[in-house]
Amino acid sequence: MKRSREGTNPELPHVVIVGGGFGGLKTAQGLANKEVRVTLIDQHNFHTFLPLLYQVATAGLEPADVAYPIRTIFRNAANIVFRHGRVTAIDWVKRDVIVGASTRIAFDQLVLATGASAEFFDITGAAQYALPLYSLADARQLRNRLLLALEKRDAAASSDRRTMSFVVVGGGPTGVETAGAIMELLEICVRRDRLRIDLDASQVLIVDLMDRLLTPFPASASAYAAKVLAKRGVSTKLGVSVVSVSATGVTLSDGSTIDADAVIWAAGVSGTGTVADELPPQARAARRIKVNHDLSVPGFPGVWAVGDAAAVLTVSGGEQFCPQLAPVAIQSGTHCAKQILATVNEQETKVFKYRNKGIMATIGRHAAIAQLPRGPVVKGTAGWLAWLGLHLAYLVGFRNRIRVLMNWTWRYLDWPSGPRLIVADAETVEDHGPYEDIVI
Repeated sequence: MKRSREGTNPELPHVVIVGGGFGGLKTAQGLANKEVRVTLIDQHNFHTFLPLLYQVATAGLEPADVAYPIRTIFRNAANIVFRHGRVTAIDWVKRDVIVGASTRIAFDQLVLATGASAEFFDITGAAQYALPLYSLADARQLRNRLLLALEKRDAAASSDRRTMSFVVVGGGPTGVETAGAIMELLEICVRRDRLRIDLDASQVLIVDLMDRLLTPFPASASAYAAKVLAKRGVSTKLGVSVVSVSATGVTLSDGSTIDADAVIWAAGVSGTGTVADELPPQARAARRIKVNHDLSVPGFPGVWAVGDAAAVLTVSGGEQFCPQLAPVAIQSGTHCAKQILATVNEQETKVFKYRNKGIMATIGRHAAIAQLPRGPVVKGTAGWLAWLGLHLAYLVGFRNRIRVLMNWTWRYLDWPSGPRLIVADAETVEDHGPYEDIVI
């Protein structure tokens, strides 16, 4: 079995970072051109801006608008090597990361920034039939599914079959943003593409166990979101849970069954199903990797965890964890890099303190909610402009910022034809199901 020590100077400590998301990227950037060797491993050769995935899924942006090559990001960092591959195991005794079937990469320091996967909570059929939205592949699959469903309904021979039904499970920011964007997609497809869809009889439904939307926000913000969504045709069913998901819809805890052309899963994520599963149960908490206050993994010297993969403790005490949000991943990655440098220089590490800079959610054009740490909730157009500015600032790559800004501006002015393309192989199209009632 091949074993390598990546990097330019074999005398320097070797830091291996698994994952090129927000956490892994910020850790690598903090170690760029420092006295360490860094190998960043990811199964994709690009970094994905996850907060805008729902716009790719609803044909608002192209996949390339929210992705940026990792090699390009670190082209000026001589001490950073990128390895394209999937980590399949970790040898804790030899301190090797195993990539693919046999390649071993030795590490002195290891950062687990493996992100998270959709958490289906063992609900019957959810993993098989619901569509998550956590990767660029997820967004592409969901876009194909939405557009294929629209084409199918347009081709229906009977006018009473030309209604759409989409169920979004989860009333958090992702669920609210996705539901609003799907309704806008329906409207534009009818108005601009002349699809024969009965909008008045169609529905986009948000289902959530909580009694209000956007629970991280104040109750007034939840009420505002519900009002705007209702005005735009998005309905809600709150205080109920999903019991099962099938190919035709969902069954809820109140006994009702809702037919759906697609079920979108925005009900939460966990570290289950990632390389983090290589750790023993005692090193895991809240379905994530347990970490000390300095982000080191207890019982594993030289091992760290950041971002969505890590159960990052708050400084308030107890077993309270930071939310799985991009700002937490960014700040924890930056902090982790500093602690690694402190460790290799035999200095004391410091406690990670998450700075809550606020949370945001958009409900569509002209409407968003921004909750800052202090002060009132910013709603409406002002909140929407703040949301646009923040996302442009965090988007990686000048070209991507310009493309997204031009796209948003053009859509704001005119809602022109966007990237409503079904980019799927024949197998995917065939899997969409038979067109039983089409007459050509």
